[in-house]
Amino acid sequence: MLLSGFARTASISPALVGIALLHGSLIRLSGYPQRLAVDHAGSRRRIRNDAVAVLRGTLLLSATLQFHGLPAAGVATVWAAGILNFALWSAWQWGERAGNRRGLLATCGPRNVLIVGAGQLGRRIADHIGNHPELDRSVCGFLDDSRLSAKDVLGPTRNLAELARTGFIDEVILAAPQDREVTARVLHQARRLRLDVKLAPDLFGCDAALEVENVGAIPLISLHEEQLPVVSLLLKRSLDVVVAASALVLTAPVLTALAFLVKLDSPGPALYAAPRAGRKGRPFRCYKFRTMVRNADDLKQTLLRRNERQGPFFKITADPRVTRLGRFVRRYSLDELPQLFNVLKGEMSLVGPRPHPMDDFSAYAIDHLPRLDVRPGMTGLWQVTARRDPSFQAGMNLDLEYINRWSLAMDLRILLKTAGAVLRGSGE
Repeated sequence: MLLSGFARTASISPALVGIALLHGSLIRLSGYPQRLAVDHAGSRRRIRNDAVAVLRGTLLLSATLQFHGLPAAGVATVWAAGILNFALWSAWQWGERAGNRRGLLATCGPRNVLIVGAGQLGRRIADHIGNHPELDRSVCGFLDDSRLSAKDVLGPTRNLAELARTGFIDEVILAAPQDREVTARVLHQARRLRLDVKLAPDLFGCDAALEVENVGAIPLISLHEEQLPVVSLLLKRSLDVVVAASALVLTAPVLTALAFLVKLDSPGPALYAAPRAGRKGRPFRCYKFRTMVRNADDLKQTLLRRNERQGPFFKITADPRVTRLGRFVRRYSLDELPQLFNVLKGEMSLVGPRPHPMDDFSAYAIDHLPRLDVRPGMTGLWQVTARRDPSFQAGMNLDLEYINRWSLAMDLRILLKTAGAVLRGSGE
């Protein structure tokens, strides 16, 4: 707990500082047994237990001090300090939870939910989530072995892995499961896929003794929860915004000159905006300076037989669609500069897997879909380690390695290597 308010000024005597420390310790010890029992309890129960702890600690201290002759004004100060402790501690906890929630929403977006069990309880959960957008959840459908023909049932529980990948699921809710074996299998698969798992038990009209979160009147008990580095993700997003905004200001003359030169070099718009697969497969318009002739997308079909890449990825050396200026711009990766706008909009990051065209994305295998668990980037691990490797799978492995090993330090190393590659003119 926070120290009592009267111990915060420098003019207070050592005796009062000692009393304040004793007060905080008593409050802490008074609430320790309840804290062990409800470490994952709902917010109302935590507040109630904090209030009981403050009451016990303050009552014990005030009674002891009054027994030793403390005047009524001193006892009143102890109680005022207890109320201040409770108010500040509650505000701190609320701010911490709200900050984590806002941080997850800002960095990861709304959560996709799959409900196991399409019965009455599962439907109630889905309806409540659908009617309360502030929960930052979206129900993608149900899994149910006995109601395969029911509305919104995507398939049996054995299809969890496939549906979780194709639907970019973040959380699985078990709605009053009856089959222990099915529940164990779902939990095992969900943990292997790194999904959060919550259980909505049928309480037969009783109140839950332990609750994690309420969806309407339904308590959800957490069985497994992925620990996301919220602070690091917020720092990554902050770095994206600061660097992208600064770079756009500093390169504004270059951007203007390039737009003018592209228009002079060949007919067509200066910017090329094409749909790309973003996080969770959501399409977005990715901006680049146009480096090819205006009808390059139509000509791609006639060049597919010359593809030098393996898998769902198209690349050829000396592409005849590239313009004269385009070759120079690509060599120094200047065509990527407009993607700084995508970074500011939150569609991309400075570092991450490169966004693939939608036709390449449509050819992904299920094992490739984890690549889309994060925002795509302007540069990535593949670009600075094996850019000329023709194997699509090699690039995919490096992208997945980046996702699994990600850290801010890793992003900074990739950015430094990218700056060196750009200065050397190693693009193509």
